[in-house]
Amino acid sequence: MQLNEIYAPIRKDMVAVEDKLKSIGIVDSPWLNDLLTYTLRGGGKRLRPALAILSASFYDYNLERLMPMAISVELMHMATLVHDDTIDNSFVRWGRPTINKVWGMEKAILLGDYLFAKAGSLTASTENIRVIKLLPQTLMTITNGELAQATSAFKLEQSREHYFFRISCKTAALFVFATESGAVLSKAPEPAIQILHDYGYYLGIAFQIIDDILDFIGTEEEVGKPVGSDLAQGTVTLPALMLIERYPQDNPVKRLFQGGDKKENIKQTIEIVRNSNIIQECFNVAAEYRAKACQNLKELPEKDTRTSLINLSDFIVTRKR
Repeated sequence: MQLNEIYAPIRKDMVAVEDKLKSIGIVDSPWLNDLLTYTLRGGGKRLRPALAILSASFYDYNLERLMPMAISVELMHMATLVHDDTIDNSFVRWGRPTINKVWGMEKAILLGDYLFAKAGSLTASTENIRVIKLLPQTLMTITNGELAQATSAFKLEQSREHYFFRISCKTAALFVFATESGAVLSKAPEPAIQILHDYGYYLGIAFQIIDDILDFIGTEEEVGKPVGSDLAQGTVTLPALMLIERYPQDNPVKRLFQGGDKKENIKQTIEIVRNSNIIQECFNVAAEYRAKACQNLKELPEKDTRTSLINLSDFIVTRKR
């Protein structure tokens, strides 16, 4: 099932989100306007605003009240990507040059800061204290994950616990921001808010595992960036971690991190992972988290949007990009 089918119950509202995002790129500042327009029209699945809208659909749904939050979560996502690309000195994102490649590191950092600030302003406009508090909490969690990744770069002494901590901070936290804020703004009862919080958390972990798989088995055209880019940055993801667990004494990840030939060791790592059952094991782990995400959705009101949440989880663990 494709995203446009999954989004069918909220199609009109997603169009409104897209229009609103484009309008943000029109500001009275030519140097900022160019950066915003390039970033906001770069594509993407719009998963996070869709999650906010879907999560708000079960109780007192009000698009006008929800719109600032739907836009805010997408701007937060874009800001993290701009900063990630700058930190990693990445040159390609979504199949096109990154902000730091086109405009330089300084402007990329400032753009990311602007997007975070804009997201904060939009969140504040909801006038809901609980939701307003969620943004800085989410940003602190994401930063904690980034620091954990930075300090562990090119280090072999990593565990699955460390990996899941990183991705729960860097990826799942933003999914939770979307689902929990949507539920809160719809005046959902606490049990429902918790169900949607958990859905976002587990779905975010499944999403990142699939991203990490695609970094090994996808093509640059499919994933929109060079294959093996995580390893090139010294980041150990689940496929690489499983390889290290199987061959603790000698493996290409170890040789890479100890200063061996970068290109050759990344190539060997990808080949070993692709030619083993590691990929299938990673898919199995992602499927387990997908199941956890959906396990309590049946407690929510029976609506088309509940089916959309289930179908979205299926899409996330079977996607190719």
